[in-house]
Amino acid sequence: MVQGGKKRENRFNRIERVRAEKRAKTAAKFKERMERRKLEKKNPELKKKRQAENVPMTIDNTRAYDPSMVTIPSGLHPKSAIPAEFAARSKPTASTKGASAADSSEPSGSKVPQDQDPTPPAVPAEFMDPEHAADIANDPFAAYFDPDSERDPSEPPKVLITTSPHATAPTWAFCDELIGVFPGAQFFKRRKRGFRCNAPPLGTVAGWAVKRGYSSLIVVNEDHHKPNAVTIVHLPSGPTAYFKLTSVELTKEIFGHARASPHYPELVLNNFVTRLGHTVGRMFQTLFPPMPEFEGRQVVTLHNQRDFLFFRRHRYMFKSTDRTALQEIGPRFTLKLRSLKTGLPSNNPLGAPMKPLELAKEDEEPEQQYAHIAEEGANVEDEDNSGGEDEGAEKLVKEEKETKRDGKKEARKGEEFAWAWNPRMDFKKRNFYL
Repeated sequence: MVQGGKKRENRFNRIERVRAEKRAKTAAKFKERMERRKLEKKNPELKKKRQAENVPMTIDNTRAYDPSMVTIPSGLHPKSAIPAEFAARSKPTASTKGASAADSSEPSGSKVPQDQDPTPPAVPAEFMDPEHAADIANDPFAAYFDPDSERDPSEPPKVLITTSPHATAPTWAFCDELIGVFPGAQFFKRRKRGFRCNAPPLGTVAGWAVKRGYSSLIVVNEDHHKPNAVTIVHLPSGPTAYFKLTSVELTKEIFGHARASPHYPELVLNNFVTRLGHTVGRMFQTLFPPMPEFEGRQVVTLHNQRDFLFFRRHRYMFKSTDRTALQEIGPRFTLKLRSLKTGLPSNNPLGAPMKPLELAKEDEEPEQQYAHIAEEGANVEDEDNSGGEDEGAEKLVKEEKETKRDGKKEARKGEEFAWAWNPRMDFKKRNFYL
């Protein structure tokens, strides 16, 4: 039947045919799924094999390989090239084979069965870069991890927490939460900026903290009356890490939160796999006591995912011998590393206050009052009279400029960046640096 020049019957026939094909495909998939379920119920190994093969590809499990990786990231996709790169990097050389054969103290009769693979350590020795091992042994945090040190492991490290000048109530509330997180933390309130009151720069605060025996300094910065950045300084010689702060939720804002106890918490650092990540993780370790108090059942977690550090604090509960439960204590926030400096913050800010005016005394003569102006005028006259022929004067001027430049560099010690974030780093979404 044709109406208006269109084949109406053929059109409806095509629609019905497409719907029938879709119903047939859905029924076939359902039948296949039911048959697979019956087989997997009889043999559970088939289900484990299917789940191991059917892994979705995400940005996390397909991250790019970084030569500075120390350990293999967890949860990688089976098609990821990182395990192959580690395998190629860990091929033993002839000297390594000889050393391992000479150092082996096992008897000749004892052999490990081929079907039983020993559990690999957290950081395999064959994957450890000798340069990275030397960095760990000589980094600024080595004294904290030294087992032969005289420091009491049950004593919490002294941490000084302060804010940027002219802070407001939301920043103080966040600092109050941090005091409850770090057992040995103390709060120092900085003075407000005013017309006749200049707050001490960060370098002065760091030096003040070193003299009083503090091991770390945490500075919370705010913008638009909200905390937006955190600076962590390891004392007495650095490094200094600057983090962007987002997604802040205080304890009172978390529904069903638990109450914190004064027990020392446990620390869990997850997915820090590169050399830079190990440096950041070791810096956070120095903020907590080495010996946690397990009776408090409190745990602090720093989870690294795509270079975002998610901070959480929980209390775990044992419901049975096989089941546990978590109750969040708070606070929760997210950190993003922006820069890592090798030393302490600079004590010579660009916005340093000008020197006050000096009024001349009435008893002084005009020549004494304006002696510096007279000297500058004499220097100008000498330069004009020389006519550019005196090369010694030019050398002196260059030396003075170089000494001034060297003095500025010395005043800004500690400004060497070990790592700094750049907006171009975010163009490749699969490159992560922690």
